[in-house]
Amino acid sequence: MKIENTKAQMRKGVLEFCILSILENEEAYPSEIIEKLKAGKLIVVEGTLYPLLTRLKNADLLQYRWEESKSGPPRKYYSLTQAGKDFLKELESTWEELVNAVKLTRKNQ
Repeated sequence: MKIENTKAQMRKGVLEFCILSILENEEAYPSEIIEKLKAGKLIVVEGTLYPLLTRLKNADLLQYRWEESKSGPPRKYYSLTQAGKDFLKELESTWEELVNAVKLTRKNQ
């Protein structure tokens, strides 16, 4: 078993959580989201991000607005809906439970 495969699966598992967290306090367009994910060592390409943003929007967790750009086509800015904010709170709670479970499991060995 290769560690890289496991690490990639772990990153994929938290990607939605990270995207929602990025959008928690401010709206962003996809390039900004990718940059913030890269800064957190989560390497994501547009081909991965756009379908995920669409899925989150279709689930009513995200909304977007268009803004004209001076240097190209209009930009789509994403933000959380109220359902997205509620969902993020649930994910935060679940994340804390998972972190604590892993810590306890490791401590008891």
